[in-house]
Amino acid sequence: MFIVGAVATLVTVAPLFLGTTPFPTYMFVLSMLMGVGFLMAGAGVLRSAAAGRRTARAAGQVSEG
Repeated sequence: MFIVGAVATLVTVAPLFLGTTPFPTYMFVLSMLMGVGFLMAGAGVLRSAAAGRRTARAAGQVSEG
């Protein structure tokens, strides 16, 4: 999603610099996917870190017990 949003952002901003006709509104909506993709990646990192902590904690309890 991040890549799609990044490309849509570049495509949406390009006409502003080139002086051509701006794209329709749906292109601006597509460019918001970049933020959504970034949030999804961040949530995945947090979930992975939490799973790693749970695994380490469980391994520590087994060796102590």
